Amino acid sequence: MYRAIAANKRKTVLIIAAFILIVGAIGFIGGYFAGNTLGYGVTTLVIAGGYATIQYFLASSQALSMSGAREISKADEPRLYRIVENLAITTGMPMPKVYVIDDPAPNAFATGTKPEKAVVAATTGLLDIMDDAELEGVMAHELGHVRNYDIRVSLIVFGLVVAVGLIADFFMRLSFFGGGRSNSNGGNQILLLVFGLVAAIVAPLVAAVVQAAVSRQREYLADATGAEITRYPDGLARALDKLQQYGRPLQRQNATMAHLYIADPMKPGLMDRLFSTHPPIPQRIERLQRIGEGF
Repeated sequence: MYRAIAANKRKTVLIIAAFILIVGAIGFIGGYFAGNTLGYGVTTLVIAGGYATIQYFLASSQALSMSGAREISKADEPRLYRIVENLAITTGMPMPKVYVIDDPAPNAFATGTKPEKAVVAATTGLLDIMDDAELEGVMAHELGHVRNYDIRVSLIVFGLVVAVGLIADFFMRLSFFGGGRSNSNGGNQILLLVFGLVAAIVAPLVAAVVQAAVSRQREYLADATGAEITRYPDGLARALDKLQQYGRPLQRQNATMAHLYIADPMKPGLMDRLFSTHPPIPQRIERLQRIGEGF
């Protein structure tokens, strides 16, 4: 299990490095056609980093607002609160804030840039169908995200995804307003236009694939960490099986925060499956069963 956790961390670092290369390539290539390779290249990286930073600090409150989550006390939902409290004591983490989402779709998510500011949220649909061991497995998975600083990585990656789209759109618009190296035939002007159009279409798709790859690795890692916390992988495996059987789209869907949930909260379709931020549940259950054999 520890080898799997280490491998997932290495893969995530490589994927984010590839993401930064994508952002830099868009900036430097677009800058070349616009007549200022270094200027546009550096500016692109600065803008992308700035947007990712802003998103990093604002995303937690945005996620809670978009999901319609409400904070609870132990008196409101004693079973959920007690399970989270026990897990926090077990891991030595500060007690996170606990939220509930009034939605029949079973799901849960965690957010927060560090353990001291962690938040976990569960839907009423999840509380209705999970027994204590299964609910503990789900909450351990979510605390695993916080413990592994997955939320921090996810927020940075999400900011970069949006930044890629904005930068590609910028170069396309620049071509329409006279950007590009001076050329009597307008050759570079045309090349900048073509590059802008291609980047505006292809770059966001590539960015979405990279984001999905990062999120999938982090889901596997959180599953393994949750199993380590509870020492009972079967609880989370059974919970995932129920999520597969009874899962449905959330009433308040938002693609920008889909990667935060334990199961995909969106209505599935061809494109959703292609760019899904979650690995297939059967594969996750299979990995948990292998982890269980090691205990």
